[in-house]
Parts: sequence; C-alpha cells; structure tokens
Amino acid sequence: MQTLLQKLVQFWRSNVHSGIAFLITTVGTVGLVSCLIIIYVVAQISDEVLDKEAFAFDKTILLWIHSFANPTLDGVMRFITRLNDPSTVTVIAVVTLGILLWRHYYSEAQIFIINCLGGVVLSYGLKSLFGKVRPALWQSAIKDLSFSYPSGHALGSTVLYGFIAYLVATRYPQFSLFIYTVVVCLIGAIGLSRLYLGVHWPTDIVGGYGIGFLWLTFCTTMLKLQRIKQLEIQ
Repeated sequence: MQTLLQKLVQFWRSNVHSGIAFLITTVGTVGLVSCLIIIYVVAQISDEVLDKEAFAFDKTILLWIHSFANPTLDGVMRFITRLNDPSTVTVIAVVTLGILLWRHYYSEAQIFIINCLGGVVLSYGLKSLFGKVRPALWQSAIKDLSFSYPSGHALGSTVLYGFIAYLVATRYPQFSLFIYTVVVCLIGAIGLSRLYLGVHWPTDIVGGYGIGFLWLTFCTTMLKLQRIKQLEIQ
C-alpha cells in the first residue's frame, strides 16, 4: 500500500503537478480561472441551444435595446458593425500579417494565421452545428442569412482585435492598459451593435465572446510557448 502511494505521489509530482504549475505560469491564475468559468457558461448556453430551448431574457433585452432606436444611432451602429464585416477584417488581417512579415516576426505571423483561420472555422462550423434561427422581432436595417449562434461578429472581433491588442501590448507594455481598454470597448461595441440591429440574441453574443476568448487564449499561449522555446535555444 505504501509503495502504491509513493508511486502516485511521484507520478503527481513528475507529471500532473509540473504540468499544472507550467500552465499557471504561462496562462496565469486569473486567465486559467477565467477560462474554466467561460467553459462552464458556454457549455450551459450551448446545451440549451442544442435542445432548442429559448431564453426568456433574450427577447426582453432585445426589445429594451430597441426602445432606444433612432436614425442617428442606426447610422452609428451600422458603422460599428461593419468593423467586423468580412471585407473589413480581411483587409485588417492582411495588413497585420504583412507588417509582421515585414518586421520578421515569423512566430507571431504563424500564430496569427492559425488564430484567424481557427476563428473562421469555429464561427461557421458552430453556426452550422447549432442551426439557431436569428431573431425577427422587427425589420432590421441589415440582412444576415447565416445562423445565429454563436455570433460571428462577437467571436471574430474577440479573436482578431484581441490578438492584435496582445501583439501591440507585448511590444509596448507601458501602454498595455490603454491598448486593452480600447480594444475591449471596441469588441463590446461590436457586440452591442449586433443586438441593436436585431440580428442576434444576447446569448449569441455571450457565446461568441466566450468561444472567441477561449480560442484567443489558446493561440496567445501557443505564442508564449514558442517564445519560451526560442529563449531556451538561445
């Protein structure tokens, strides 16, 4: 019995404990806890969506937001939502990739490509999997024909702008708080614009943000690991 316990303790120290400690060091305690909470929330929402269950507060929130509608806000929200339209993000992604290659940041460029492509696959793949119908509570100023859950704009903006913010913040750490604040406000505004325009349910936005954040965390962690390996080689 004692020998078995000793083997279990040794296994824990050499495999599990070291792995957890390294993960916490790389991602951070707050990041790891945040990911676990987000996984739980996204799993709960996704389970309800798969079961074709409706969230009572979804309709209430959308109608409340719509009560503030006016022509000026219509124009502002259409402009904000276009910041994550496919045509816009394609240009931003190509320009960002070009800058990374020009500056010889090859590791960053590689992970950036994985980050963007993964975001696209997750968005379209999960939409097709869940097949949730978009809201039709009023005549929207824009027309979207794809499925509703998760929000591609929420997921995509988190993945794209979040990764760019991470790259810039790591190069200019003295401005990191400002950079992340601006990007969080931008991503939040894009999600709000989708609700205001009536093309997504609130749970679509929450799910999109959650899935996008998890993928973003995975990609930034890969980049951190690559940098650690490069330092070890040097």
